[in-house]
Amino acid sequence: MLTKSEVKYIQSLQQKKFRDELGLFVAEGPKLVRELLVSGHFKCQELFLTGEMKELTDPAFPDARIISPGEMERISGLQSPNGVLALFQKSASVEFNPAGKISLLLDDIQDPGNLGTIIRTADWFGIENIIASPATADCYNPKVVQSTMASLGRVNILYTDTEAWIRQYPHFPVFAASPKGSDIGSLNPPAEGILIIGNESKGIRDSLISRADQLLMIPGKGAAESLNAAVAAGILLFWLTGN
Repeated sequence: MLTKSEVKYIQSLQQKKFRDELGLFVAEGPKLVRELLVSGHFKCQELFLTGEMKELTDPAFPDARIISPGEMERISGLQSPNGVLALFQKSASVEFNPAGKISLLLDDIQDPGNLGTIIRTADWFGIENIIASPATADCYNPKVVQSTMASLGRVNILYTDTEAWIRQYPHFPVFAASPKGSDIGSLNPPAEGILIIGNESKGIRDSLISRADQLLMIPGKGAAESLNAAVAAGILLFWLTGN
Protein backbone atom coordinates (compact mmCIF):
# COMPACT_ATOMS: atom_id res chain seq x y z
CA MET A 1 0.00 0.00 0.00
CA LEU A 2 1.00 3.59 -0.60
CA THR A 3 1.45 5.76 2.46
CA LYS A 4 -0.12 9.20 2.69
CA SER A 5 3.31 10.77 2.38
CA GLU A 6 4.06 8.78 -0.78
CA VAL A 7 0.75 9.83 -2.33
CA LYS A 8 1.43 13.47 -1.48
CA TYR A 9 4.98 13.17 -2.84
CA ILE A 10 3.80 11.80 -6.20
CA GLN A 11 0.91 14.25 -6.44
CA SER A 12 3.31 17.14 -5.90
CA LEU A 13 5.03 16.31 -9.19
CA GLN A 14 2.04 17.74 -11.04
CA GLN A 15 3.55 21.13 -10.11
CA LYS A 16 6.68 22.55 -11.74
CA LYS A 17 8.04 23.84 -8.42
CA PHE A 18 8.31 20.33 -7.01
CA ARG A 19 9.48 18.76 -10.28
CA ASP A 20 12.36 21.23 -10.21
CA GLU A 21 13.10 20.67 -6.53
CA LEU A 22 12.98 16.88 -6.74
CA GLY A 23 14.39 16.49 -10.26
CA LEU A 24 11.61 14.08 -11.20
CA PHE A 25 8.65 13.88 -13.56
CA VAL A 26 5.67 11.58 -14.07
CA ALA A 27 4.84 9.45 -17.11
CA GLU A 28 1.70 7.34 -17.43
CA GLY A 29 0.45 4.56 -19.67
CA PRO A 30 2.00 1.23 -20.72
CA LYS A 31 3.17 2.37 -24.17
CA LEU A 32 4.72 5.66 -23.05
CA VAL A 33 6.39 4.21 -19.96
CA ARG A 34 7.68 1.19 -21.87
CA GLU A 35 9.28 3.39 -24.56
CA LEU A 36 10.91 5.66 -21.99
CA LEU A 37 12.26 2.65 -20.09
CA VAL A 38 13.62 1.00 -23.21
CA SER A 39 15.21 4.22 -24.50
CA GLY A 40 17.34 4.52 -21.37
CA HIS A 41 17.38 8.31 -21.73
CA PHE A 42 15.75 8.83 -18.34
CA LYS A 43 16.49 6.81 -15.22
CA CYS A 44 13.35 5.32 -13.67
CA GLN A 45 13.14 5.94 -9.95
CA GLU A 46 9.94 4.03 -9.30
CA LEU A 47 7.30 2.15 -11.26
CA PHE A 48 3.71 1.44 -10.22
CA LEU A 49 1.29 -1.05 -11.78
CA THR A 50 -2.30 -1.87 -10.86
CA GLY A 51 -3.26 -5.49 -10.31
CA GLU A 52 -4.64 -6.05 -13.80
CA MET A 53 -1.26 -5.03 -15.24
CA LYS A 54 0.90 -7.26 -13.05
CA GLU A 55 0.82 -10.15 -15.52
CA LEU A 56 2.83 -8.11 -18.03
CA THR A 57 5.80 -10.19 -19.09
CA ASP A 58 7.51 -7.35 -20.94
CA PRO A 59 11.06 -7.09 -19.56
CA ALA A 60 10.68 -3.30 -19.68
CA PHE A 61 8.57 -3.54 -16.52
CA PRO A 62 10.90 -4.92 -13.83
CA ASP A 63 10.69 -4.29 -10.11
CA ALA A 64 7.26 -2.66 -10.20
CA ARG A 65 5.15 -1.97 -7.14
CA ILE A 66 1.65 -3.39 -7.44
CA ILE A 67 -1.02 -0.99 -6.17
CA SER A 68 -4.82 -0.96 -6.22
CA PRO A 69 -6.87 0.90 -8.85
CA GLY A 70 -7.98 3.27 -6.10
CA GLU A 71 -4.40 4.09 -5.21
CA MET A 72 -3.59 4.63 -8.88
CA GLU A 73 -6.45 7.10 -9.11
CA ARG A 74 -5.03 9.04 -6.19
CA ILE A 75 -1.57 9.46 -7.72
CA SER A 76 -2.56 9.74 -11.39
CA GLY A 77 -2.97 13.04 -13.20
CA LEU A 78 -5.27 11.45 -15.79
CA GLN A 79 -9.06 11.44 -15.67
CA SER A 80 -8.98 7.75 -16.58
CA PRO A 81 -5.77 6.15 -15.23
CA ASN A 82 -4.55 3.26 -17.35
CA GLY A 83 -2.70 1.14 -14.84
CA VAL A 84 0.94 2.21 -15.29
CA LEU A 85 2.71 5.19 -13.72
CA ALA A 86 6.44 5.82 -13.48
CA LEU A 87 8.65 8.41 -11.84
CA PHE A 88 11.66 9.33 -13.97
CA GLN A 89 14.66 11.49 -13.22
CA LYS A 90 14.89 14.61 -15.36
CA SER A 91 17.92 14.80 -17.65
CA ALA A 92 20.17 17.81 -17.99
CA SER A 93 19.88 19.85 -21.18
CA VAL A 94 23.07 20.07 -23.19
CA GLU A 95 24.49 22.93 -25.24
CA PHE A 96 24.92 22.23 -28.95
CA ASN A 97 26.28 23.71 -32.15
CA PRO A 98 23.49 24.31 -34.71
CA ALA A 99 25.80 24.05 -37.72
CA GLY A 100 24.76 21.57 -40.39
CA LYS A 101 21.23 20.97 -39.09
CA ILE A 102 17.82 22.50 -38.62
CA SER A 103 16.97 23.52 -35.04
CA LEU A 104 13.82 24.96 -33.47
CA LEU A 105 13.64 28.05 -31.27
CA LEU A 106 10.41 28.46 -29.28
CA ASP A 107 9.48 31.96 -28.17
CA ASP A 108 7.12 31.59 -25.19
CA ILE A 109 5.03 28.62 -26.36
CA GLN A 110 2.78 28.46 -23.31
CA ASP A 111 0.23 25.75 -24.04
CA PRO A 112 1.48 22.32 -22.84
CA GLY A 113 -0.45 20.56 -25.59
CA ASN A 114 1.19 22.68 -28.26
CA LEU A 115 4.63 22.11 -26.79
CA GLY A 116 4.13 18.36 -26.60
CA THR A 117 2.95 18.24 -30.22
CA ILE A 118 5.90 20.36 -31.35
CA ILE A 119 8.37 18.04 -29.60
CA ARG A 120 6.75 14.97 -31.15
CA THR A 121 6.69 16.63 -34.59
CA ALA A 122 10.34 17.66 -34.26
CA ASP A 123 11.23 14.05 -33.49
CA TRP A 124 9.30 12.88 -36.56
CA PHE A 125 11.33 15.17 -38.82
CA GLY A 126 14.65 14.30 -37.20
CA ILE A 127 15.13 17.59 -35.36
CA GLU A 128 17.64 16.96 -32.59
CA ASN A 129 17.54 20.25 -30.68
CA ILE A 130 14.96 22.73 -29.43
CA ILE A 131 15.90 26.05 -27.79
CA ALA A 132 13.11 27.29 -25.53
CA SER A 133 12.61 30.62 -23.82
CA PRO A 134 12.21 30.52 -20.01
CA ALA A 135 8.50 31.38 -20.38
CA THR A 136 7.87 28.38 -22.63
CA ALA A 137 5.84 25.62 -20.95
CA ASP A 138 7.81 23.08 -18.92
CA CYS A 139 8.68 20.08 -21.07
CA TYR A 140 8.19 17.87 -17.97
CA ASN A 141 4.64 19.07 -17.43
CA PRO A 142 2.55 15.85 -17.36
CA LYS A 143 0.42 17.06 -20.29
CA VAL A 144 3.55 17.69 -22.34
CA VAL A 145 5.06 14.32 -21.40
CA GLN A 146 1.88 12.47 -22.40
CA SER A 147 1.49 14.27 -25.73
CA THR A 148 5.11 13.71 -26.79
CA MET A 149 4.54 9.93 -26.84
CA ALA A 150 8.15 9.33 -25.69
CA SER A 151 9.71 11.79 -28.16
CA LEU A 152 10.82 13.68 -25.06
CA GLY A 153 13.62 11.13 -24.76
CA ARG A 154 14.89 11.75 -28.29
CA VAL A 155 14.96 15.56 -28.54
CA ASN A 156 17.32 17.79 -26.57
CA ILE A 157 15.44 20.78 -25.10
CA LEU A 158 17.52 23.69 -23.87
CA TYR A 159 15.77 26.36 -21.76
CA THR A 160 17.77 29.56 -21.92
CA ASP A 161 17.74 33.27 -22.71
CA THR A 162 16.92 32.85 -26.40
CA GLU A 163 18.08 36.33 -27.40
CA ALA A 164 21.47 35.83 -25.77
CA TRP A 165 21.74 32.33 -27.25
CA ILE A 166 21.03 33.41 -30.80
CA ARG A 167 23.58 36.25 -30.53
CA GLN A 168 26.25 33.58 -30.25
CA TYR A 169 25.65 32.76 -33.94
CA PRO A 170 25.57 36.17 -35.68
CA HIS A 171 26.17 34.74 -39.16
CA PHE A 172 23.97 31.67 -38.89
CA PRO A 173 20.74 31.63 -40.98
CA VAL A 174 17.58 32.29 -38.95
CA PHE A 175 14.01 31.83 -40.18
CA ALA A 176 10.82 33.03 -38.51
CA ALA A 177 7.21 32.05 -39.06
CA SER A 178 5.25 35.18 -40.00
CA PRO A 179 2.08 36.02 -41.97
CA LYS A 180 4.16 38.84 -43.52
CA GLY A 181 6.80 36.46 -44.83
CA SER A 182 7.56 34.94 -48.19
CA ASP A 183 5.46 32.04 -49.46
CA ILE A 184 7.47 28.89 -48.71
CA GLY A 185 6.27 27.49 -52.03
CA SER A 186 8.49 30.02 -53.81
CA LEU A 187 11.62 29.28 -51.76
CA ASN A 188 14.22 26.54 -51.65
CA PRO A 189 14.71 24.89 -48.24
CA PRO A 190 18.12 25.57 -46.65
CA ALA A 191 20.60 22.93 -45.50
CA GLU A 192 20.87 24.46 -42.02
CA GLY A 193 19.24 27.09 -39.90
CA ILE A 194 17.19 28.00 -36.85
CA LEU A 195 13.40 28.20 -37.15
CA ILE A 196 11.62 30.51 -34.70
CA ILE A 197 8.03 29.72 -33.68
CA GLY A 198 6.29 32.41 -31.65
CA ASN A 199 3.80 32.67 -28.82
CA GLU A 200 0.27 31.45 -29.58
CA SER A 201 -1.32 34.91 -29.27
CA LYS A 202 1.52 37.45 -29.44
CA GLY A 203 3.70 35.86 -32.09
CA ILE A 204 7.47 36.36 -32.11
CA ARG A 205 8.92 39.25 -30.13
CA ASP A 206 10.43 42.09 -32.17
CA SER A 207 13.96 41.50 -30.89
CA LEU A 208 13.92 37.98 -32.33
CA ILE A 209 12.08 38.91 -35.52
CA SER A 210 14.80 41.48 -36.22
CA ARG A 211 17.38 38.68 -36.11
CA ALA A 212 15.61 36.64 -38.81
CA ASP A 213 17.19 36.50 -42.23
CA GLN A 214 13.98 35.24 -43.81
CA LEU A 215 10.31 35.43 -42.76
CA LEU A 216 8.34 32.38 -43.82
CA MET A 217 4.65 32.35 -44.66
CA ILE A 218 2.45 29.29 -45.12
CA PRO A 219 -0.10 30.02 -47.86
CA GLY A 220 -3.74 29.27 -47.14
CA LYS A 221 -7.07 29.37 -48.96
CA GLY A 222 -9.60 29.71 -46.17
CA ALA A 223 -10.68 32.51 -43.86
CA ALA A 224 -8.90 31.44 -40.66
CA GLU A 225 -6.86 34.25 -39.12
CA SER A 226 -3.86 32.06 -38.33
CA LEU A 227 -2.59 28.53 -37.85
CA ASN A 228 -2.07 26.79 -34.53
CA ALA A 229 1.58 27.14 -33.48
CA ALA A 230 2.20 23.39 -33.47
CA VAL A 231 0.57 22.95 -36.89
CA ALA A 232 2.64 25.80 -38.34
CA ALA A 233 5.80 24.26 -36.88
CA GLY A 234 4.96 20.93 -38.49
CA ILE A 235 4.36 22.39 -41.95
CA LEU A 236 7.52 24.49 -41.83
CA LEU A 237 9.63 21.57 -40.61
CA PHE A 238 8.25 19.47 -43.45
CA TRP A 239 9.48 22.16 -45.86
CA LEU A 240 12.79 22.87 -44.11
CA THR A 241 13.82 19.23 -43.94
CA GLY A 242 13.16 18.72 -47.64
CA ASN A 243 10.38 16.15 -47.22
